[in-house]
Amino acid sequence: MKIIKYKKGAKGLYKVDLEDGTVLSLYEEVILKYNLLLTKEVDDSTKDEMFDYNLECEVYYVALNNIKARAKSENDLRKFLLNKEYPTELVDKAIDKLTSQGYLNDRSYAKSFINSQIITTSNGPLKIERELLDKKIDYKIIAEELEVFSEEEQLNKIDKIIRKMIRSNHTRGGMVLKQKIFNDLKNYGYDVSVINRIIDDYDFNNGEDDIAKKEYDKLYTKYSRKYSGAELQRKIKEKLYLKGLKYEPKEND
Repeated sequence: MKIIKYKKGAKGLYKVDLEDGTVLSLYEEVILKYNLLLTKEVDDSTKDEMFDYNLECEVYYVALNNIKARAKSENDLRKFLLNKEYPTELVDKAIDKLTSQGYLNDRSYAKSFINSQIITTSNGPLKIERELLDKKIDYKIIAEELEVFSEEEQLNKIDKIIRKMIRSNHTRGGMVLKQKIFNDLKNYGYDVSVINRIIDDYDFNNGEDDIAKKEYDKLYTKYSRKYSGAELQRKIKEKLYLKGLKYEPKEND
């Protein structure tokens, strides 16, 4: 089939017009491999082979553009391509090629991911490790790259988290607040032994009397519409207890 016209488009694609009105979008590699610029003809005997190679090029460039836009682990990139329903063998080829070219590297990805987590989040090493394992990063790579997150660095981050949570506490008593912070730090991914090294150094009861008074007043306003007398006080005390607070109203309250 004779080629009437070529037009270079975006992303390495050429628009190729055939004499029967068919318009093909072919990658430059396909045009060069099948010598289409010289022959100016699409050979029917190699058409299927050419289209297969064009799809192979498409999978590669889609993968390349995706990881250029945002770094990905090999597993995440594979899932992305398979979700687009590309053939598995072409996905494998694209990933092997990108790996050999240095565009795809799980160690580099892990290093970048860990540094980003340390700088921009409150997450501890255990949570970071879990997230990287979910991305199928090799455990040995994770363990080696996580060495940058020293215990001293963890203690500094825990210190900032605790101070921030104490400052923002307006509803909890000291023991309840301490337990909440402890649980939050565990959920962030800090080891219990590291948390215990520092958490007892803080005064969680600071301002507790004022907090108890404010919570009492709020609860009184809320429940006095429905309860009164001893029943009202019992209801308020129950709610205060759940927050780790205790308050005895004065006669003029």
